[in-house]
Amino acid sequence: MRDIRVVTYDALLPHSTALRSVYADAFCAPPWNEGEERADAFVARLRSDVRRPGFTATLAFDGPDLVGFTTAWATPSPFPSDRCYPQAAVGLGRSRTEEWLCGAREIDELAVRPDVGGTGIAVGLLEAATADAPDGRAWLLTSLRSPRAMAFYRRHGWTQATHPSPDGHGIAVFLGPRHPARTLAAKPL
Repeated sequence: MRDIRVVTYDALLPHSTALRSVYADAFCAPPWNEGEERADAFVARLRSDVRRPGFTATLAFDGPDLVGFTTAWATPSPFPSDRCYPQAAVGLGRSRTEEWLCGAREIDELAVRPDVGGTGIAVGLLEAATADAPDGRAWLLTSLRSPRAMAFYRRHGWTQATHPSPDGHGIAVFLGPRHPARTLAAKPL
């Protein structure tokens, strides 16, 4: 029986070993090609991420086994300047970045074991993680390296808000299905 739960940080950290395993299964294979050290870094980063304002997580279980998760938080203002955030800010421009993303629910990670892909678990995790997003404002970044991920988000009502060059590099910002700015996002050429 599959079960999706929204959890707080104190209920999340006891699952660190299983979270690392799901992360590795989801991201060590193509197109992500992240090494085992990135899975270790995710778990280490999680200890500080759980203290971010608005932190929330969703866990998917198949019986007793953890098979997927999301982590999310409220995007701070001013908009961060580390990781992939500068690419997002350039793609949207300063005013849209602040208006559309700051204070919104930011999905940081969505990971599902490959053997349960296509079963609706990823959609259920996203819906649970964004159900109480302030004014429906939820967003995420994904890599252009994964046309499959990009198609998945579009198919489930997420709107691509940035359109980087189609060279297969970089990131795209997606606005959630209830984000009020999704109709204002530039359409691809």
